[in-house]
Amino acid sequence: MDKDKVAEILVDIGTLLELRGENPFKTRAYTNAARALENLAEPLAQIVAEDRLGEVKGVGEGIAKKIKELVETSKLAYYEELKASIAPGLVALLEIPGLGPKKIQALNKKLGVDSVEALEQACKDGKVAELDGFGEKTQTNLLEGIEQRRLYASKHLLSDALRVAGPLLESLRQHPEVIRCSTAGSLRRSKEVIGDIDLLASSKQPAEVIGYFVQQPGILKVIAKGDTKASVILEGGIQSDLRVVSDKEFPFALAYFTGSKEHNIVMRQRAIARGLRLNEYGLFKSKEETRDPQLLVACRDEAEIYEQLDLACVPPELREDHGEFAAAEQGTLPRLVEWTDLKGSLHNHSTWSDGHHRTAEIAQYMEDLGLEYWAITDHSKSSFQANGLDAARVRQQLKEVQQVNEQLAERGSDFRLLTGIEVDVLKDRLDFDDDLLAELDVVVASLHVPANNEAENTKRLIRAAENRFVHTLGHLSGRLLLEREPYPVNQQAVIDACAATGTWLELNCNPRRFDLDWRLWPTARAKGVKCVINPDAHRNEHANFLRLGIGVARKGWLTKADVINTLPLDKLRQELQRKRAK
Repeated sequence: MDKDKVAEILVDIGTLLELRGENPFKTRAYTNAARALENLAEPLAQIVAEDRLGEVKGVGEGIAKKIKELVETSKLAYYEELKASIAPGLVALLEIPGLGPKKIQALNKKLGVDSVEALEQACKDGKVAELDGFGEKTQTNLLEGIEQRRLYASKHLLSDALRVAGPLLESLRQHPEVIRCSTAGSLRRSKEVIGDIDLLASSKQPAEVIGYFVQQPGILKVIAKGDTKASVILEGGIQSDLRVVSDKEFPFALAYFTGSKEHNIVMRQRAIARGLRLNEYGLFKSKEETRDPQLLVACRDEAEIYEQLDLACVPPELREDHGEFAAAEQGTLPRLVEWTDLKGSLHNHSTWSDGHHRTAEIAQYMEDLGLEYWAITDHSKSSFQANGLDAARVRQQLKEVQQVNEQLAERGSDFRLLTGIEVDVLKDRLDFDDDLLAELDVVVASLHVPANNEAENTKRLIRAAENRFVHTLGHLSGRLLLEREPYPVNQQAVIDACAATGTWLELNCNPRRFDLDWRLWPTARAKGVKCVINPDAHRNEHANFLRLGIGVARKGWLTKADVINTLPLDKLRQELQRKRAK
């Protein structure tokens, strides 16, 4: 078990201990130990093997024994016993926004609340508002949080769906009776949040493929199983449906089950206008619904279906009936940005603030990925909860980055780290003065503590865009998918300000954000606002979010020319100076 997984379990132990009412020093010890592991510069397994855990500052003898057990066995009896000692209903309460272990403990002791249902009833009865430290506002927020949790219960992040769908799809590809297979539905269209996972395969032996599918690892439950269709529940509670069709039907089924519903309606209408009928089984020369193979218009793939309807083939990401038909009819569909177009990222964190890797480790990892550059933009001082940097620490970091770049140059590497900051947008100013911002390669301005007032938030962000040293506005709406709604801000007004000032907008491709929303990118693009696809990485592996970001960028009709971090390093440096030169 690697250090990140061990650290995650240690944090979980601390939370569970706090939920049980243990001594706060004991609970904090686990959090401190987790942080110490995250900051290790060498493999945890090596430290354990050499019996050097005692040398790691922040790791006591008792916790060291537990870490050793986790690393060597991937299990921890103490952790399992701790989880079993706490009612599942109390753990479920942690999923309600605004509820931490201390408040849950108070609710349990004073009101006997031991489940989400019990909390909801206590709120409706007005009992929670009467407790010290809660009040009417908290009670109202908890009821809203419970309703929000129900609303999101059947929804899943794109990243979670891809993680479990990938192995299933790869396994299907390897089956000898599978001719073609693909994802479909909202997953194939790169929707940021999906309901379930649609898979499609073609075969001459559908029952054999279905039987193989329902036996795959990671399937928790088989809901339904027929000769051509199966529905299962996967890890994480995501439902997946597999349909198996003939290879002649595959292009039509793929187009139909990819959707969207709105896109399919227009496709069927276009077919009817041409004396044809389009459904999931084929395109037929008929005025009535039919599956008659004698009337089938053979199409080898989706492109030929679109061709029969006098359209250029619409990429799956654009199939939302948001203008794609006019463009496909006129031949003006854009050539969308590709994963391989990206050269680096301009919003990332290191151990200087709340990241998990040192600058040298980051440089090595990103160079090995084949990227050209990677900006280190740690938090500014007002983000104290994220160990934000003051001016003195920023300048220390500048020296460290310079040293890393010198070492890269000495061994002939063209990869470079860029200096930067994610500067907080405060009520009446930015968190740093212009003099300091001018010393940095990249400045991302983000609103982390918004007002409850739309006009105020909009004013702050526009002021940030008007600062000539700010290159990018980060995660504009502040939303956390399936967790937190966007804060109030007039995004159209901010887009206009970015267009007027030459400020870029971020497509934060952390899968919990995907912010700016894809629905707004066509407007921003039309106004000349450039996009920066950033993972907001706190771990090296978060670089993988860039691939997810490309899917969402494509959904927003973005091309290579629209995305700043498709530029090579020399041209990027020129663009970074453009606004400052005004």
